[in-house]
Amino acid sequence: MSILPQAERSPIQKTCAAYQSYGAGRLFLAGGESQHIQQCAVVDLTNMPRVGFRGTDSASYLTAAGFTLPDAPNRLCHQANGSIVARLSATEYLVLGAMQDFGESVAALEQSWELSDRANYLLPRQDSHAWIQLTGQSVAFIMAKLCAVDLSAEAFAAGQIAQTSVARINAVVMNVSDAQAPKFNLLCDRASALYLWNVLLDAIAEFDGQAVGIDGLLSMA
Repeated sequence: MSILPQAERSPIQKTCAAYQSYGAGRLFLAGGESQHIQQCAVVDLTNMPRVGFRGTDSASYLTAAGFTLPDAPNRLCHQANGSIVARLSATEYLVLGAMQDFGESVAALEQSWELSDRANYLLPRQDSHAWIQLTGQSVAFIMAKLCAVDLSAEAFAAGQIAQTSVARINAVVMNVSDAQAPKFNLLCDRASALYLWNVLLDAIAEFDGQAVGIDGLLSMA
């Protein structure tokens, strides 16, 4: 049984009362302007749908569903509808929902999966992971304070993925920078979401960063 969007709560939501309903009823922190995204900000995207698939037939399954796939592990591809396909290993993929439809197409993809004799296994990621986006011109400097991996623009280009430790917890870092601003998606264990959120708030304070709602991102959707 799927969870109603209105019933889903981000662990970060307890820190702010300004979460509002978007799309089919998914709750996100409201507010935020494009200038905040461009300068320095963190955005809670934990309630945005996402789903994983693993197996030797996962690539053909996603291709048949109309997705363009990365040609190597630790790479990602932006899709025409705004969603993202991240390749985490030779046979594992993570599909992230888009702002354009607040992830409804990815939620439908998860709902349509059926067990079969194909080697394509569903990996539900909505309840296992949190999703935070770090934005702005200083993203690499901020991450240098939290992560031993070089995530500078020269070493970590848009479209690349790093599976590493951030503030001493395991995380998947995706460079999803676009025309609006440099952007990193950070996915971590859901139980660590509030910890990582607070660490990021502390780290961005040096750069006059702030937590903002998704409205600043919607201007580019």
